[in-house]
Amino acid sequence: MAAAGPGSPPAVTDDIRELDTFLDAAYDAQERLTSGDLRRRAIAADLPAAALTRIDALPEGEYAQDEAAEALRAINV
Repeated sequence: MAAAGPGSPPAVTDDIRELDTFLDAAYDAQERLTSGDLRRRAIAADLPAAALTRIDALPEGEYAQDEAAEALRAINV
């Protein structure tokens, strides 16, 4: 896979794809979830360590799915 050039959006990684899939399942019939809810669901879903690290780094609060996805993408692991 080629690296993104200057001014290009970062390449979507497998971690991000996996987190998006997790969020789709976690937010099924839910409008907002707390960071604690997301952590518990991630552990129950047996996500890999890299994904759990991102979720653990979420600041405390309540998130809509799009807000959680954006916050998780902004976290560098």
